Amino acid sequence: MSAERKVIQEQMRRVLLKDYLVQESARAGFGGLDITRTPMGTRVTLICERPGILIGHRGELIKRLTEDIQHRFSLDNPQIEVQEERNPSLNAQLMAEKLASTLERGWHFRRAGHSTVRRIMESGARGCQVILSGKLTGERHRTERFKAGTIKYCGEAVHLWIAKGFYQARLKPGVIGVNVWIMRPTAKLPDEIVVKGVEDRPKSVPVELPAIEEVPATEAAVPPPEAL
Repeated sequence: MSAERKVIQEQMRRVLLKDYLVQESARAGFGGLDITRTPMGTRVTLICERPGILIGHRGELIKRLTEDIQHRFSLDNPQIEVQEERNPSLNAQLMAEKLASTLERGWHFRRAGHSTVRRIMESGARGCQVILSGKLTGERHRTERFKAGTIKYCGEAVHLWIAKGFYQARLKPGVIGVNVWIMRPTAKLPDEIVVKGVEDRPKSVPVELPAIEEVPATEAAVPPPEAL
């Protein structure tokens, strides 16, 4: 098998594994996934809002979930680690799921979008953007954006400081896609320059220059004898 096929199969396996874990951990509040290969096997790190629901009594649910992903996706000795999300308002995936749930409960999309943006900004985010696309009103597809603060769309800042989440709200008219972008509070943009130690520099001391003797205009007009 060529290297290209191996890369494609590995990425497909990761996507299918993520979709499966999103469904299984929906009640616990899925907030993110990290898959790392180690010499001991495959370590899967799950970020949840309520990890107790996913772990179960004495770890029974997490053991069954580990066995399922081992048989379904042929992972080598999978080990699932569950972490709790301390600040769910700054987790883009969690906020996308909460917004989709709000839409399914019957909230108007404008009210739900502005409420989500306000909650994210009050948590300390530098910027956020919510994109709703689908049959929001009527039979035609449309897209609505709700934005606050600073959001970058390209460059290194997007990879370092922007967290993205996506979820789907299933309504009677159709499916509405929910995209949430959050710029982290610790973001440092390239155009922000801070000069260190400006206040600690010693102030400049004025230097007194020696006085210059003024030459009378009559003496200055007469050339010296060497010049003649």
